[in-house]
Amino acid sequence: MDKLEICEVFYSLQGESSYQGMPCIFIRLSGCNLRCSWCDTQYSYHGGKSMSIDSILEEVAKYPCKLVELTGGEPLWQDESIILMQRLLDLEYTVLLETNGSLDLSEVAPEVVKIVDVKCPGSGAGNSFLKYNLNSLQEHDELKFVLTNYPDYIYAKSFIAANRIAAKTLHFCPATSLLSPETLAEWLLEDGLPVKLSLQLHKLLNLR
Repeated sequence: MDKLEICEVFYSLQGESSYQGMPCIFIRLSGCNLRCSWCDTQYSYHGGKSMSIDSILEEVAKYPCKLVELTGGEPLWQDESIILMQRLLDLEYTVLLETNGSLDLSEVAPEVVKIVDVKCPGSGAGNSFLKYNLNSLQEHDELKFVLTNYPDYIYAKSFIAANRIAAKTLHFCPATSLLSPETLAEWLLEDGLPVKLSLQLHKLLNLR
């Protein structure tokens, strides 16, 4: 029986994508291959509860919602996450995958909406993104850049200019303890970049 290490399953508002503000069921998987400097879910690095996929689906079914997000940690660190996403799709859930971009995306079902984090230098994991993952992106997928300072902004801006990116939605997200949203807004307005300034709605509302 396929099992995964699960940190938590909970119901909240989706906080940081084009689905922002929508009710969403979150499946937070344990374990991560990176250690980003600004990570706010370090509690998911270790431990968790071993759950069968059937048990996870039973937990998900308790909530009045058809939007589900796999997050972490890093969901793709556990191979069985691919099976879980397909099972959710078969049950007609809209499935989001929050992933750090350092692991292969090619086996993820194309129907899954991939929200892929491109790590900037300020994260401490700036060389982790696999460029060939860009080949797995579709128009409904999204790229996210978490920025800590102006060099991170320049990095993200240069990354977009240098790569053909199929994803329609690009997010620039300030690590608010290090970079104010107002400052990032000024940079975006000055350059007129085709990106969205994204804030973590769940934190603004003191939600999980």
